[in-house]
Amino acid sequence: MSRPIQARIDLDALERNLQVARRYAPSARIMAVIKANGYGHGLMRVAEALADADGFALLDHGDAVHLRQAGYRQQILLLEGFFTAADAELAAEHDLSCVLHSDWQIPFLDNYPKRNGLDIWLKINTGMNRLGFPPEQVSAVLERVGRHQAMHSITLMTHFANADTSAGVASQLQRFTDVAGAYRLERSLANSAAVLHHPKSHGDWVRPGIMLYGSSPFADVSAAQLGLRPAMTLSSRLIAVRELRSGDEIGYGATYRADQPMRIGVVACGYADGYPRHAATGTPILVDGQRTRTLGRVSMDMLCVDLSALPRANVGSKVVMWGEEMPIDEVAQAAGTIGYELMCGVTARVPVVTGD
Repeated sequence: MSRPIQARIDLDALERNLQVARRYAPSARIMAVIKANGYGHGLMRVAEALADADGFALLDHGDAVHLRQAGYRQQILLLEGFFTAADAELAAEHDLSCVLHSDWQIPFLDNYPKRNGLDIWLKINTGMNRLGFPPEQVSAVLERVGRHQAMHSITLMTHFANADTSAGVASQLQRFTDVAGAYRLERSLANSAAVLHHPKSHGDWVRPGIMLYGSSPFADVSAAQLGLRPAMTLSSRLIAVRELRSGDEIGYGATYRADQPMRIGVVACGYADGYPRHAATGTPILVDGQRTRTLGRVSMDMLCVDLSALPRANVGSKVVMWGEEMPIDEVAQAAGTIGYELMCGVTARVPVVTGD
């Protein structure tokens, strides 16, 4: 008998969320971000659902090759570009586009074996201060790279640090425009938050990520309000029910003590499945379609829930940790994290199914 936990992936939701991105950015092409194993949803599963995207962006070169070998012909962009000289040869063999973000990567262009074959996305650091060339260096880099025999096209890109906050994108957008305005090159700036809230940043390519999976990039706007549908539902079942007396304690560290007689349930899900150990008492959860709360400390394989207001809940009752009717962003906020981490954190021991 198998353990009752599973992650269900809704392929229709992924496809629908892609169409939402298109509605928000109708004049831009969609570079769907499917890094981190499709944000934990499964690389090939996500690629299939998002097959109408104009391109795919990811990090792992092996994943990019896998997509090509599976027959995907749209542009595939490596978001951190070359790491070694051999990577340039791999990019040529499989027609992969590469982000160029640092001087040390430029010599690797010499290993690209095809003349006029390479599409580069040149990253400009406009204020996030992770990857990218400083604005004052872009002209010299473009002159150096633009005349290289490997080059087919150059797209200018940047990444926003505050598209999801009240600080917005204005200052970064202006820095980018000050540089990019001198060149007739395609542009890519917008992540999910910018796709949804900053239309002036859309450019030629937008790069939606988290919104494709049905999660909101904003702390104060829900996914449902944005027209997004969750693509992942993590569910399990109650495997035990206990009656507690007033003063009884629950779990490791006895972090929860009953202040009156109460009924609790034990769920087959823990941090070894990807549920956050730091989720404190009160984190929302569904039992038999009704909202309740977690109690005590999350264990490796189990967590406890309050059944005080659910007299019919019993062993076998369905529990939804996040997904349909239980927004992942709400769970993440209660646990002091973000939906991205919860999606990416579901572990390999959790069976994955698609459909209903």
